[in-house]
Amino acid sequence: MFYIRETFQILPEKVSEFNEFFHNYVLPNQLKNGAKLVGRWITEPKDEIVAIWEFPSYEEYEKIEERVLRDEMYKHAQTQLQKRGKLLIDHSKDFLNPTGAYSSPKQTVTVSGYITNEHNEALLVKTFWRADTWELPGGRVEEGETLDVALCREIMEETGITVQLQGVTGVYSNESTVAIVFLGKSIGGEPKMSKETKDVRFIHINPANVKQYIKRGKFIPRVLDAMNGKCLPYEAFKVRPYELLKRIDGNVDKV
Repeated sequence: MFYIRETFQILPEKVSEFNEFFHNYVLPNQLKNGAKLVGRWITEPKDEIVAIWEFPSYEEYEKIEERVLRDEMYKHAQTQLQKRGKLLIDHSKDFLNPTGAYSSPKQTVTVSGYITNEHNEALLVKTFWRADTWELPGGRVEEGETLDVALCREIMEETGITVQLQGVTGVYSNESTVAIVFLGKSIGGEPKMSKETKDVRFIHINPANVKQYIKRGKFIPRVLDAMNGKCLPYEAFKVRPYELLKRIDGNVDKV
C-alpha cells in the first residue's frame, strides 16, 4: 500500500466552512475515483487539519489523481472555492510508505482445498497446532493475493503438491473468519511434511468414515460438502481497468 499525508494550514474561524467544502466536493470526487480516506484530524488550536489517503500503489495514485483532476466535480469544486474566498493559509502533501502491518483485519479470510488424486483419495494434513485431527490443507489469504493464488501457495508449502482448482464448494463464517473451500485435483508433486505439517497423506475418506479422521466439528461439513463434487464458478479480477485474472467455471460432476 501507498499513503499520502495532506496537511492543511487553515484559518480557525473557517474550520466549519472548510470541512463543509471538503465533505461536499473533495471527498466524493476522491472516493468515486478510487482513493480511500484512512482518517482526518484537526489540531487543538484548530489551525491545522491532516488527512491520510490510502492507495494500492504509487502508480494507482497517479491514475486516480488524473481521473480526479479531469472530473467535472473537480471543476465545480474550484468554482465553489473561488466563491468562498480564502479558506487555507497553506497546503502540503507528503508521500508515505508503510514500515509494516500493525492492524488486524476485521475478518480473516482463509482458503482450503478438497484435493483428490487419481485414486479418488483426498489430500489431508495434520498440523502441529491441531495434531488431534486431520484436515484439508490451506491457510490464510495474504494481502494482495487472490483466493486461488493463496490456496495453491498454501497447499504447495504445506504438502508439496501442485493442484488444479475446479470451483468453490462452500463458504463458512463465524464472528471473525470467513473460510472458502475449493474442489481440486492433484497434478504433480509428492506428499511431504513442512514446518507447519507433521503428517501429509492421501487418504480414502467417505461419509461413513469421515469422523474417524476429521475430529473437529467445524471441519466436517466442509469435507462432506466437498465430497459431493458440486462446485460453483470462481473469478479473480482487477479493476481500473478491468482485467480478468482467472476464471474457474465450476462443475456438477464428482472429481
